[in-house]
Amino acid sequence: MHTALVAGWAGSMALYELAVFDPSDPVLDPMWRQGMFVIPFMTRLGITNSWGGWSITGGTITNPGILSYEGVAGAHIVFSGWCFLAAIWLWLYW
Repeated sequence: MHTALVAGWAGSMALYELAVFDPSDPVLDPMWRQGMFVIPFMTRLGITNSWGGWSITGGTITNPGILSYEGVAGAHIVFSGWCFLAAIWLWLYW
């Protein structure tokens, strides 16, 4: 249950930060100055592309794939749902 809560928080917080993040000026208005908490950790792990067509490195992206900010956030939310269902199953049948 705890893993489901933590993974759900990480995924939903990443989606919230992506909704309010402005990637237009990474030099004078970086993500840490915009109050981001989850996205900088994802960037340190190598996630730099978005489904919106922008990249932290400044390039334009045509096909970011699943290893993008939105893909990782969605994977966390799906994993959270699976962990929640597993916790309910264990509570009922263990």
